[in-house]
Amino acid sequence: MLISSSAFDNGSQIPVRYTCDGENINPPLEFGNIPEGTESLVLIIDDPDAPSGSFTHWVVWDIPPVSRIDENSVPGTVGMNSFGQTAYGGPCPSSGMHRYQFMVFALDTELNLTGRASADQIEGSMQDHILAQGLLTGRYGRT
Repeated sequence: MLISSSAFDNGSQIPVRYTCDGENINPPLEFGNIPEGTESLVLIIDDPDAPSGSFTHWVVWDIPPVSRIDENSVPGTVGMNSFGQTAYGGPCPSSGMHRYQFMVFALDTELNLTGRASADQIEGSMQDHILAQGLLTGRYGRT
């Protein structure tokens, strides 16, 4: 499964517009090679370089199996991020360059969980239902 963005290339800098230093809105995302039998998609954005360990910026599930997510949109049920909000929280590192992993999962079911579920709860619920997955990595840093 493929995931990309028209806003930045894999491994490159995420534009300020999509960070806490800009408009703090989600970037547009495109998906390809969605497997037959996909009932829903899950999107998790995390920062593996956060000082406290992996930091979740956005978790969305029960996304219809579509080919794109528009900028500044809510494509499914939004869960609790590590900021303690049920919203997109853009890259906002305290200092230095961090990687941001945009992970998409194609599932053979919908999860039908409450909107306050965390990334850990989503990951547990989707086990045994993952048909395919894709990864897009962006970078953002502050001094």
